[in-house]
This record gives sequence, structure tokens and C-alpha cells, in this order.
Amino acid sequence: MDRTNIRIIDAHIHQWDPFTTPRDFGLTAKAFRMLPISVDMAAKLAPRRDREFVGDPTAYLHPYLPADYRADAAGEPIDAVAHIEVEWAGKGPLGKVGETEWVAALPFGGDGPALGAILGSADPAAPGFAELLDAHRDASPLFRGIRTMVAHHPDPGIRSFTTTGSALTAPEFLDGFAHLAERELSFEAWVYSHALPDVSSLAECYPGVPIVLNHLGTPAGIVGPVGKQTGANPSRRRELFLRWRDDLAELAGHQNVVAKVSGLMMPILGHPVPPRGTATPVQDLLERIGPLLDHALTVFGAERLLWGSNFPVDKPITSITNSIDTIAAAVADHGGGAKELDQIFHGTARRVYRIEP
Repeated sequence: MDRTNIRIIDAHIHQWDPFTTPRDFGLTAKAFRMLPISVDMAAKLAPRRDREFVGDPTAYLHPYLPADYRADAAGEPIDAVAHIEVEWAGKGPLGKVGETEWVAALPFGGDGPALGAILGSADPAAPGFAELLDAHRDASPLFRGIRTMVAHHPDPGIRSFTTTGSALTAPEFLDGFAHLAERELSFEAWVYSHALPDVSSLAECYPGVPIVLNHLGTPAGIVGPVGKQTGANPSRRRELFLRWRDDLAELAGHQNVVAKVSGLMMPILGHPVPPRGTATPVQDLLERIGPLLDHALTVFGAERLLWGSNFPVDKPITSITNSIDTIAAAVADHGGGAKELDQIFHGTARRVYRIEP
């Protein structure tokens, strides 16, 4: 599909510096830098669940800053980006606000995209949640909402980011969530696909809070085996797809929910990892994730979908250009055209994150 005249907002990127900012993976990055062996050799020392999640650890072992993103974007017509929190380990009740302050001070703009929105880190179940939200807002006028690390997988061989599989339905989480509604802030819901019903329950409980489903629910193992048993064979992958399909359709029934067609090239979906620096061809990606994109377009419609590169997390599998082209090809296969492309690549993100034109 011709996307020549389509302007883009990248609704999901991460910026980090594991050496100068407090990141959960910072100690690992510093340790790997000191080891007298190659990155590939050092990576073999990491647990299998971590290796399967990251695919290639290179990006986590180095800073990823606006200049790195500009290089990866390679001239794509990206006007603005939305930064999504990632494992900031600030101490104290207001420690998480440090990431918002740090991101707001990064050198965006110039010959690259502007910083359009910041989605910070905060946990509605934690004491002082309301005060932390206010501190985030004071730190930057671009603060639009939060993400809480609630992704948990029942397969012990898949990396989880919380110790409980029911964080979204805990009473203290639901009580704190009301503060988002009061402040007209959004919530980034990153879960593994089996938890999509929990996101539906949350959306029903708080219909006034915009909920942005990250990565179409991250159906781990949907294109290849991961963990101890997830997606181990075509039959299990089919079962996974059918459950994901039905749960996503139910979630789409809640009008306060939009979904990101992002993170679909994460290694944890079961993609084979190509040689470093090699992007998986668009046709190969389309064959693997085309059914996911087609279903998302059917149940959400283009007006409730938004694209994000999820860089640098998706970088071991794809390039930003190939990611864009894969989504554009899926829209064409679904019968969409320029109007749908404009919604997915620009309009929905601009509306949801209130990004200035």
C-alpha cells in the first residue's frame, strides 16, 4: 500500500540509560560491560526465560536515546513519539517521577520527532498513588497517564514482571484507579493474553478511564514455542489464538479501550531471532501476525487502533520501516486504505494522548 502522504506518531517507544539512571536491568548492564567476554557469550549465562524475552540483549546493555531512535527511524515521517515507562527503580513514594523528569529533558525535536507524550510509572495499589500522579504532572505538561508492570504468565518458563497473576483485580488496585479518572489520565494495560478478561473487568469498572491495551495483549508463543510448554506445537498455538481472539473481541466491546498494534515483533511471541542487524522480511512477519492484525481491525476498527514501534524491544526481530510496512500491508489485506492508515499511524494516538498537531 502507498503510504507516501501518511504522517506518523510512534505511540510506544522506550528511552533508557542503564548506566546513569536507576533501571532494574542497570546492574546487569554494568556487570556485562565489565566481563571480559562477548555479549553473546555473556548472554548464555542469563536464565532462559530472560533470553527468550529479549531475543538479543544488546539494546538492554547500552543507552537508547533520541539520537539512537532517529537512526533507527531512518527518515520515516515520524512527527512525534510517546515514551512509555520501563523499569525505573527510583526509591521512595515519589521515586518513579524521576523517569518523567529525565525523559522530559532529553533532546527530542530538531531533525527528529518531537516528544508528544509521556506515560509514567505508578502503581494504583501503592500508598501515595495520588501524590505520585500529581508529581508526574508537575514534572512535565506532556504527562498523559501511567503504566504499571502487571504482566504475569502462568508458564514459569516465561518471564513475568510481577509476582501475582491478579494484580488488575486486587481491591487496592481498583480503589487507587479512581485517581486516574479524577485527573483525566489514561492507563497502559500491558498483560499477557490470558489476562485480557481482567482488562475487560477493569474497563467495565472504570468506563471513564481511557485504557490503552499494549501489544494486542502479548500472546506469548502465538507464532512459536516459548517457555516450558507455551505454543509448543501448532495445536497449542491454535488454542492460544482462539482464546486470544475471543477475549480481544470481548475487550473491544468496551468503548473506553483502544489497542496498540505494537510489540507484535517481540521475541516472546515465538519469532525466530535473525542475525543481529537483520530485519525479518515483511512477508514473513505478515504470515505470522497477519491473522492477529486482521482480527484487531475487525473488532476495534482503525479508529481505535494505534501503531507503536516498541523500539528498541522489537529491534532484534524487525526494523521500524518493516514494522510500519507490515501494518500497512495488513490494513490493505483487510480492505483498508489511506483513511485507515491515517487513523492507525496518527489520528488515534493524537486523540488518545492529546498530542498537538
